[in-house]
Amino acid sequence: MAIKTFKPITPGTRFYSVSTFDEITTDKPEKSLLSPLKKSGGRNNTGRITSRHRGGGHKRQYRIIDFKRDKKDIKATVTTVEYDPNRTCRICLLEYADGEKRYIIAPEKIKVGDVVMSGEGAELKDGNALPLRKIPVGMTVHNVEMKPGKGGQMVRSAGGSAQLVGHDGNKAQLKLPSGEIRMVLSECLATLGKVSNGDHENILYGKAGRMRWKGVRPQTRGMAMNPIDHPMGGGEGRSKSGGGRLHPRSPWGQLSKGLKTRKKKKASNDLIIRHRNG
Repeated sequence: MAIKTFKPITPGTRFYSVSTFDEITTDKPEKSLLSPLKKSGGRNNTGRITSRHRGGGHKRQYRIIDFKRDKKDIKATVTTVEYDPNRTCRICLLEYADGEKRYIIAPEKIKVGDVVMSGEGAELKDGNALPLRKIPVGMTVHNVEMKPGKGGQMVRSAGGSAQLVGHDGNKAQLKLPSGEIRMVLSECLATLGKVSNGDHENILYGKAGRMRWKGVRPQTRGMAMNPIDHPMGGGEGRSKSGGGRLHPRSPWGQLSKGLKTRKKKKASNDLIIRHRNG
């Protein structure tokens, strides 16, 4: 999972880096686990743009990932480790003893030929999925469920891992990558180990065009606009105050630095022992 840099023969390659893809074993995904992926352009079901600066990008097909790991107590062999354009980590193809094939998020250091399993009887090794109550304190996990049977929702991006720091009755205490410590029901499944492709955060895109391949469109600074277009626009010269408007904010007036937007009566507040910002 090393990173490759280039001799700067053009301005775009001066700060350009890519993954070496050493761990990838095939470039042909399993056809039965592919699904069409339609581009939204940041628009919701009414056609309005709700997520700005999205559009274009290379065509992709979605890989159907098994986040639930609900095929219990059946051994599966890793047949390939593959690149997935829809996520930052790698994925691996499992072939179960009964012939069924499924994709899962690839843990770090997993190799073709490794055997993994899900269920209470699984041994404590990377790639196996167990209920949190069966995992000893101190071990690292990923792809953690928030509700039993719903499928993993937390800790799924490249290089991510959560640490199990304690058990308290029917709940387990997890330290998440953000630093937040929260409780999760002990019946929830989690996969042992760390997510693959930890070097992803060190990749430099090098040029604007590479972000366009990913479907990210250009963003204009509010300060560069006129007052009619943005609350931070206007002013003589480069005005930090935006012509008398002091605090950075969104085009709709939402303060963008320091304003707490989390609901004070959110149900999951009781499950958070320590917030990510301390």
